Amino acid sequence: MPKPIFSKTQQKHIAQERIRKLFQQADVMFSTHPELSNRYIILARKIAMKARMPIPRELKRQFCKHCLAYLRPGANARIRTRQGKVVISCLGCKNILRIPMGKKKRPSK
Repeated sequence: MPKPIFSKTQQKHIAQERIRKLFQQADVMFSTHPELSNRYIILARKIAMKARMPIPRELKRQFCKHCLAYLRPGANARIRTRQGKVVISCLGCKNILRIPMGKKKRPSK
């Protein structure tokens, strides 16, 4: 078995860069080719799974976990606040993602 060229930390760093780049490209391509931006999301998830690392939290909320579509508010997603939660609805598959809004922390004196 050949020795890996990069260390594990380097591999994870490269994977994270590629994931962020794919999400940026998905955002750019959404208005002209939404099916291509969905493909970029699938590729980003595959990279994350191969590197055994999570997708960053801010990016995780930009795609539907059910149909793997890139979500853009107003175009194919609806974002509302309700009862202390942010509710993200995918208009393609009607899936709903509820994210609790954390309590505001008081600054320490």
